[in-house]
Amino acid sequence: MIWFQILAILGLVALVGFFVVNRGTARASAGVKLLFVAFIGFGLYAMLRQDDVTWVANKIGIQRGLDLVLFLLVIAFAFTTVSTYLRFRDLEVKYARLARAIALQDAERQDQRQTRDDQS
Repeated sequence: MIWFQILAILGLVALVGFFVVNRGTARASAGVKLLFVAFIGFGLYAMLRQDDVTWVANKIGIQRGLDLVLFLLVIAFAFTTVSTYLRFRDLEVKYARLARAIALQDAERQDQRQTRDDQS
């Protein structure tokens, strides 16, 4: 089971690294959608064919199919958490830039009004 754990951890790190580097691109968005569909498909298959999942788990050195599903859920949760964090961080940056732009526009308008009032 050790080799599967190492492989799963390396896969998770590679997946997170890919989406951190390529976030906001069409390629990353398509990748997320494909992974989501694959994960849902695997979940449905695991519910319908539990013995098959246990067989696969035994072949890769895990004792129970439920443990395999749990490992995959941990990976999916970690990916979702990182993805959500990155999305919120990007939104915060966008809101801060928008607030600055609005503040600068308001300041320019007030300067223009004050200049016109001083000239009259």
